[in-house]
Amino acid sequence: MGGFFGAVSNREVVLDVFFGTDYHSHLGTRNAGMCTWTADGGFHRQIHSIANTPFRTKFEHELNDLRGTSGIGCISDSDPQPLLVRSHLGIYAIATVGIINNAEKLVDIYFKDHRHQLMAMSNGSVNATELVAALINEGETIVEGLENAQKMIEGSMTMILLMENGDLIAARDRYGRLPVLIGKNADGRCVSFESFAYHKLDYSDEYELGPGEIVRISKEGIETLVAAGDKMKICGFLWSYYGYPNSNYEGKNVEVMRYKNGALMAKKEMEEGTLPNVDFVAGVPDSGIPHAIGYSNYSHMPFGRPFIKYTPTWPRSFMPPNQQVRDQVARMKQVPVPELIDGKKLLFVDDSIVRGTQLQGTVQFLYEAGAKEVHMRSACPPIMYACKYLNFSSGNSELELIARRTIREIEGEEGDKHLEEYADSSTERGKCLLKTICSKFGFDSLGYQSLDGVLEAIGLDPEKVCTYCWSGKE
Repeated sequence: MGGFFGAVSNREVVLDVFFGTDYHSHLGTRNAGMCTWTADGGFHRQIHSIANTPFRTKFEHELNDLRGTSGIGCISDSDPQPLLVRSHLGIYAIATVGIINNAEKLVDIYFKDHRHQLMAMSNGSVNATELVAALINEGETIVEGLENAQKMIEGSMTMILLMENGDLIAARDRYGRLPVLIGKNADGRCVSFESFAYHKLDYSDEYELGPGEIVRISKEGIETLVAAGDKMKICGFLWSYYGYPNSNYEGKNVEVMRYKNGALMAKKEMEEGTLPNVDFVAGVPDSGIPHAIGYSNYSHMPFGRPFIKYTPTWPRSFMPPNQQVRDQVARMKQVPVPELIDGKKLLFVDDSIVRGTQLQGTVQFLYEAGAKEVHMRSACPPIMYACKYLNFSSGNSELELIARRTIREIEGEEGDKHLEEYADSSTERGKCLLKTICSKFGFDSLGYQSLDGVLEAIGLDPEKVCTYCWSGKE
């Protein structure tokens, strides 16, 4: 995925951009960048890989060199950015978050008059942000260019631009799949994905962009350049998994949703008589924990932490290229509390079950530590489709998804015609999916939250929430 933060002010904002961007580090692990602007010095930009070290350690030594009353920063799980662009529209810096599913088609269109070029990556592809900038530059104005890019891109694209007069332009993707929020203080304004990022920097909430809305942000105020559309499909996984606990999107807090979601799961099991009798309810660290707290509180079964994830020397961003080393690092992160595992019946709640590779290791580790029973609950429905709009749950094949792979094992390609049944645990196919995954992983029982349960926990109009990865519906 990824995220961005920008600020424009009467004062220096380098530290605001530094800390605000750092607070989006949970959204990406590949590349990061900062670009600042001053009236007398223009643009100053730095980009670094953060594949094996956190954002902070790569950029803190840049703070003495960067200065500006405006700036943007981004965390990216894709190509290096922000980019600095010079065209007939002027000079601007740009950062983007999203997916372009028709990138090759757009490149062909861009090249059709034989007078354009794009820098190629080592694998021959183009930087997605550079392609977006090329589409913007086809317009007679920045606004026309942004609208052109949004119209031509199949997928989803949210953008932030730092202009040569120091103003910021933010464009939320057409259906608002990601949030864009604006904060203000006495000196200026900021724009961010995560609201807590600017709250910690003493900005207060001012405005949340609507789907497809484009705004200009200056230290004096906000100007709407393109009004919001009336159709929104914000990503439901923001609340289930990758949104930070302190954040609010469309007025709905992440941590509160997770407590409620866990409680709804426990309530349903109690009503159906499927609630197991266990010694502890636990969350798979980190984002499974609040779902488990809600489950524990409602079921009145004790909450515990049978294992702790050790991250000081193995941060999330550490991605060894060797699979054997990755597996060993995942194992090293899981530090048991033997007194809470040996001879105990345990129920774990995870935020989701995507590919299942790490979960299989976790279950084996628990049984090796002496667990008597291990019950697993997923805080969302089975993931049946690779996301087309963000790069969460994307991959080379949907058969990488544990639910799809298991369905194929059960009844071959015929199973692809019955995904809706498999996603519903009350149907015969749904029960078969649970039983097969249970047997494969060695769980004593397995349960998934229903789609209706997730939507109830979020609390928005279901028509405004994207559920594509679960339902396959646009």
